[in-house]
Amino acid sequence: MSFVLGVIVGLGLALLIAVPFLKSRFHNRARNLEKAASERTNDAIARFENQSLLIRTALDSLTVGVVVASAKGEVLFRNRVASGMTGALHADVLVDEAVDVHLRGALSGEHRRQVIELFGPPSRVVLVAAYPIEEGGALATIEDITERSRLDAVRTDFVANISHELKTPVGALAVLAEALADETEPEVIRRLSSKMVEESIRAGRTIDDLLELSRIELGGEAIKEAIAVGLVIAEAVDRVRTLADRRGVVLRVLEPGERLKVLGDRRQIVSALGNLVENAVKYSESGKLVEVSASTDGLSVDMRVRDEGMGIPSRDLDRIFERFYRVDRARSRETGGTGLGLAIVRHVANNHGGDVLVSSIEGEGSTFTLRIPAAPGLTVASSLSEAG
Repeated sequence: MSFVLGVIVGLGLALLIAVPFLKSRFHNRARNLEKAASERTNDAIARFENQSLLIRTALDSLTVGVVVASAKGEVLFRNRVASGMTGALHADVLVDEAVDVHLRGALSGEHRRQVIELFGPPSRVVLVAAYPIEEGGALATIEDITERSRLDAVRTDFVANISHELKTPVGALAVLAEALADETEPEVIRRLSSKMVEESIRAGRTIDDLLELSRIELGGEAIKEAIAVGLVIAEAVDRVRTLADRRGVVLRVLEPGERLKVLGDRRQIVSALGNLVENAVKYSESGKLVEVSASTDGLSVDMRVRDEGMGIPSRDLDRIFERFYRVDRARSRETGGTGLGLAIVRHVANNHGGDVLVSSIEGEGSTFTLRIPAAPGLTVASSLSEAG
């Protein structure tokens, strides 16, 4: 009996001693488990926040506005572009309203799309689209398509213009050929044949100018080298000298110095300057002067073509560099102009990081300036003194 009692007492004492120890071990383990779980939770939250920040940063870097709405229609997110189109201006209010309308449509399962023309200033064209999200909610995008719309309009006008420009000589050729087929009088045949040659040359000139403009626009990076301005002017003037002699127009070149050079593609610059000289000759009366000169400020070279022709009305100055735009269509038919020459000049200037400028007084003449970056090492003092 005493033995059993001793065992019981011993076990009791062992339990009294073991329980606090086990309890301490249990609490320590529980704390470790809780700490590990907390760390895992914190790591998961940190990863989620990092991913969320990365996604937000990526969406903010887009040039397209993005708006996300919940299944209840509540806006959950707007990226930077979309936030910039909210409510401040009348145009922004129109865009914001369109986004709300199309998001509601997308929440009903529809795909919505609308082009909005904003008259500004500045005028813009905005495309708003909305799509349902499978998990619930909707996504709207806001895209500024102003430049795309402008290019589409330019392309449409270009196709219409070139169709008109080629239709006229081709139609004339058809009529002349039909008349020639039944003609027996030698003098009439000669006259009709001469007109056919003129119309063929006119169509060919239009095609040549189109090919030149296409080559300059799509030819990639211009081949830039140091080119003597004197050689560029000489080659451009030589192309037009026969025309000037035939029209009785006086061509005068103020010779630039040998060290006056530009940095660019020789063929393109000669083409541009040649177009300016040719226009000056075509729109000058017999006995009038066309003067070609050059000067520099050390950074760029200005090649000027001054004429004493009919001049350009101030209302047309902003449009003369557009393709096929003509100040006087009747005069253009007389001179054989295609309306592409100044467009070529503008593209050459842009390709070289330069500019083309015009000043004109109606009835007194015009001055066109082709500005091209100067070749490295050109100094103002030497170039100006040599340019005369």
